[in-house]
Amino acid sequence: MPEHFAQLMKQDFADLDSAVGSWKKLADALTNTQTGSGKRVTGPLHRAGWTGVSASYGFDAMEATESKLGTGRTNAQLIATTLDTLNTKMQAAQRKLRAAVADAEAAGHTVRDDGWVESKQAVDPKYHNDPDYADIQRDANSGLGGFRARIDAAVQEAESASNEGAEVLRQIDPFDLDKRYGGAHAQEDAARVAAFAGIDKKDIPDGTDPQRSADWWKGLDEEDKRLYLAAYPEQIGGLDGLPATTRDGANRTVLDMRLNDYAQREGDLGYHDRSSYRGLQAMKDRLDKSDSAPEHKRLHLLGFSTEGDGRAIVAVGNPDKAAHTAVSVPGTDNQLDNFTDSIDRAEKLQDSAGAWSEGGSEDVAVIAWLDYDAPELDASVATPARAENDAETLRDFTHGLRVSHEGERTHMTVIGHSYGSTMVGTADSGGRGLDTDDMIVVGSPGMNVDRADQLHVSPSRLWVGIGSDDGVVDWAADKTLGPNPADSSFGAEHMYVDTSEHSDYWDDGSQSLDNQGRIIAGLPPNNTPRS
Repeated sequence: MPEHFAQLMKQDFADLDSAVGSWKKLADALTNTQTGSGKRVTGPLHRAGWTGVSASYGFDAMEATESKLGTGRTNAQLIATTLDTLNTKMQAAQRKLRAAVADAEAAGHTVRDDGWVESKQAVDPKYHNDPDYADIQRDANSGLGGFRARIDAAVQEAESASNEGAEVLRQIDPFDLDKRYGGAHAQEDAARVAAFAGIDKKDIPDGTDPQRSADWWKGLDEEDKRLYLAAYPEQIGGLDGLPATTRDGANRTVLDMRLNDYAQREGDLGYHDRSSYRGLQAMKDRLDKSDSAPEHKRLHLLGFSTEGDGRAIVAVGNPDKAAHTAVSVPGTDNQLDNFTDSIDRAEKLQDSAGAWSEGGSEDVAVIAWLDYDAPELDASVATPARAENDAETLRDFTHGLRVSHEGERTHMTVIGHSYGSTMVGTADSGGRGLDTDDMIVVGSPGMNVDRADQLHVSPSRLWVGIGSDDGVVDWAADKTLGPNPADSSFGAEHMYVDTSEHSDYWDDGSQSLDNQGRIIAGLPPNNTPRS
């Protein structure tokens, strides 16, 4: 302790401050390099349609490099945070030590160079035979033990912080950088750094209240946000109410880790895992392709899961900034391995709405939402159970969009196709509803309500379109999922469609697509057939 006492009393932390700044600059440089590679290299190559054997190997190599840059960025951030936390803890211990020494000396004690606090002489020693001598000395040195304990505690606090910081730094694995996806190991490192910095996973909201999640996130400083993203990306990526860019970054980190997990055990993958792998890889390719697109065309990964048939949420454009936002809910037989079809539809809807929006497509964001277990072509399609199971999930999501949106309230439209209309009807009829301004249902077998006025959305803003040869409506409406919402007795508004079959509502150039775009842009549909 004597040596540590002297060191702590005189310690100058300027070099530690400088080291923290240098590591932060390195992390920023790696971030810019990784982002720049996606925007200027891999993204344009994806968009240009580069294919073939050379493209396969080329993209694999470039994506591996970008992944390593991301791991390097995370490691640099973790080292900076560890040193910064160590700096804070050491300076706090130094302040406590210096305060204890100052208080001891102010009380008349001498503090030696080794940290020992000497007792003070209150009475001349020649009077030691005086009956009151011992009592006077004891009273005069009554605080002696406290001063010694405070000094010992401050030195021990500094030693503990130093040892813990050294161990955290030792466990940040530099060999992660040799791996295509070192993110899983980096996440373990981040959890240790977070614990050292006082970040507790238990403080992350449970996700049931988007406003609470948003307030919690806004209350964090930037360093804490980076730590939570590095240590707990899956939890952060799933919180409704957080900014779309935050969720996108977190979920892309998790996506890389999932793909790495599949790659490491490729030979042992079963049918389900192979299907999930194909779906995730297709989604990653689509995300990468959008990185070099104009801002309003970039994709944001707002959530995904490989449980069951898989789930995914992808926004075309940033819903936090859009004047018009649409949430498109697909229906039967949609799952992770065909989710890019839902992204295709979202892009078409954005283009269609952009033709009618005052600010063009730049003012519109459309979200493909498959965060429920869509029924298969079996008995599950005949009951509202799948919709009822995740009705609150959809409600939380749309309310989260309201919370995270910047500026003036966005005009929101929720679209349900096929069983997706059952999903949106069930969600909007319960609890606090979906807080949507307009609702479109196409190819609906029933909305799980008897009348339009049982929904939270105004019946005058519920638009129903049915193709002339939609076999799903012919087979399923007016049965177990509720009455046909296109019937006048249901009380909804009519939206003219000029397409016929169940999956034709997004045909290029169709009035079916055009009318959906008009509604998303805040206009009524044109119900007069084109000549």
